Amino acid sequence: MNKNTHHLVIALSLLFLVTTACKQEKKAEDQEENAENTVEKVEEPAAPKITLEKLEGSPAYADAALVLDTPENIEVAKAGEMDFSFKVENYELGAQTEGPNAEKLANSGKGQHIHFILDNQPYSAHYEPNFKKEVPAGVHHLVAFLSRSFHESVKNENSVVVRKLVVGENPEDTFGLDMKTPTLIYSRPKGEYKGKDTEQILLDFFVLNTTLSPSGHKVRATINGEEFMITEWVPHTIKGLPMGEVTIQLELLDEAGNLIPGPFNKVTRTVSLKE
Repeated sequence: MNKNTHHLVIALSLLFLVTTACKQEKKAEDQEENAENTVEKVEEPAAPKITLEKLEGSPAYADAALVLDTPENIEVAKAGEMDFSFKVENYELGAQTEGPNAEKLANSGKGQHIHFILDNQPYSAHYEPNFKKEVPAGVHHLVAFLSRSFHESVKNENSVVVRKLVVGENPEDTFGLDMKTPTLIYSRPKGEYKGKDTEQILLDFFVLNTTLSPSGHKVRATINGEEFMITEWVPHTIKGLPMGEVTIQLELLDEAGNLIPGPFNKVTRTVSLKE
């Protein structure tokens, strides 16, 4: 082999080595880039979807009744503590409601009770028929109804009491409400939920002077921005809620989907969910 041929062989060998090294380096870079792309494409787990489902299986208590032996308009001269003496028929306050729903939902260990709601504010629960409530001066609207131990309202024409309270001398009527018109009364959810109680949360309300139907009046529930149309007056459970603060808005709508006038027919509440 002459000198020139020897130099050519060396040059070709060096070229082969350099080319091979470049290819290996490029392959390593491609593998690293593909790995990065693979990491980038990993998606976060989807958040649970909020669902609204009818709650079934509760005792009906069709003949249960709540009675308040007073006129429709209760007039009181001075603001302050008022005595309320209800009569309960065919229903036992303090008893645990039978059936599976007491295990599924947040349940009161004190048993069945009365939801006492003044001016569509959050209810107070009463486990005895006689109690005192502080009522300020003004014109107020009372709605009270029987509740199961897991806070589902008893829905029949005799399970609810509606009264107008006129408290003080010449009180101001800030609501201007006729309680004989279609009216929505919010009940649940309410307050704070922890642990197992966050899995299924009761959505419940009372409607007065109307019925719900697909072609008639409806209730629109907006839960953390997601809308649900309720066309039947039955309790529901909310599932898939995130931990933290949850916002619930209820609206009573007419046949055309418009809000029915009334100071209580659009209400927004917040509740808290914790691990």
